[in-house]
Amino acid sequence: MISLAVITIGFAADIGYLLGDTKEHCSTFKGTRTRAALVFIIGFWMLDLANNTVQGPARALLADLSGPDQRNSANAIFCSWMAVGNILGFSAGSTGEWHKWFPFLTSRACCEACGNLKAAFLIAVVFLTFCTLVTVYFAREVPLIENQPNRLSDSAPLLDDLHQVGSDNSSTKHHPPHDGNGNVIKNKKDHEMNYNTMNHHHPVGEDQSDVYHDGPGAVLVNLLTTVRHLPPAMQSVLIVMALSWLSWFPFFLFDTDWMGREVYHGDPSGNSAKVKAYDHGVREGAFGLLLNSVVLGISSFFIEPMCRQLGARLVWAMSNFTVFICMAGTAIISMISMREHSEGIQDINDGSGSIRIASLVVFALLGFPLAITYSVPFSVTAELTADSGGGQGLAIGVLNLAIVVPQMIVSLGAGPWDALFGGSNIPAFVLASFAALAAGIVAVKKLPTLASSSFKSTGFHFG
Repeated sequence: MISLAVITIGFAADIGYLLGDTKEHCSTFKGTRTRAALVFIIGFWMLDLANNTVQGPARALLADLSGPDQRNSANAIFCSWMAVGNILGFSAGSTGEWHKWFPFLTSRACCEACGNLKAAFLIAVVFLTFCTLVTVYFAREVPLIENQPNRLSDSAPLLDDLHQVGSDNSSTKHHPPHDGNGNVIKNKKDHEMNYNTMNHHHPVGEDQSDVYHDGPGAVLVNLLTTVRHLPPAMQSVLIVMALSWLSWFPFFLFDTDWMGREVYHGDPSGNSAKVKAYDHGVREGAFGLLLNSVVLGISSFFIEPMCRQLGARLVWAMSNFTVFICMAGTAIISMISMREHSEGIQDINDGSGSIRIASLVVFALLGFPLAITYSVPFSVTAELTADSGGGQGLAIGVLNLAIVVPQMIVSLGAGPWDALFGGSNIPAFVLASFAALAAGIVAVKKLPTLASSSFKSTGFHFG
């Protein structure tokens, strides 16, 4: 779906042209191409859906394959590979030469910028296909036992007591699994074998009230039940996660636009000089994101020792306070840049060198808290849910909701919010800085303190 979505986005202008958009050449047409915009939006929705869908299984598979002693190292490695992908992706976006290397991708409806996007996306599809095949081939999962007519739902281990959820919510005491003779079952395999044996003597339908079903119709029920019965500490994790991403999404949505408008003083709908300045700023923004990814990759290797020394709670709080400072910095840089521009101190199309350097420094510094955001919350979630018997897949799926909901809030509200203050990006960044500050305070006050031994380094293990 990701591949189909990026191809749809890349060829949106050509598809809109075929559906009846203007026949005027893209180099001279300055109006709106409604059909192309609609195709682009559909492709972007598909891309967002697919990206959010893949996050849960990827993180859950990581937790399952790494085991409790390697979970934090695995998240650090996962984060470093994300940095590699970001570096490649932003490197592709920071160059404007793709249309020269692949001239056949341009058309009457698709000029240079569009051709660059097409080429970058098609190369991304090749990378994505290769990486997916590697993951599918090498990541060996232990299959679920197929002869379990009443097998437990993935959400069941997150509940305090499966049977008491259905009959008596007043007791939450956990009892270890026993076989039919009262002996404690010591490992998961013996428990599954015993469970199947007992079900062999108790036909399906004999006691349906104590069993969770995993049919498609029960997915929403299982999800809501999981949210209700998550370990108490997970509620604080979800709150901090939501506030963290409420601060990140304005940056993700407006970072390159901020560089084009507030730093380089361009305008995509202005005259040719303004458009050129805006495009230059966007490319510099992509270069800033490249620096961000380099810092992210380097920082990912320091997260585990930091968590061992300071604890995950303080490390995550520190990352949010860093975001607060950086996002406040973008607002300050914007105000200084616009004041100098209005006074004629800066070149009308390029901005001052010190402002540009300060902007790139902010981009780079944000790589450090981003590395923490990409790893620590998922390690904490896996740690909190592992002791309840598993259920990490659905728990991380719930954690992903704390990312998606802020994304929808920012996507729907950031535009009107900025319009209230004249249409600049500063209001969104100011709001983001306050969200990051709130996330840091809640992290310090409410997040659980995990044992340092849970972040014990075990090195890199393969096979």
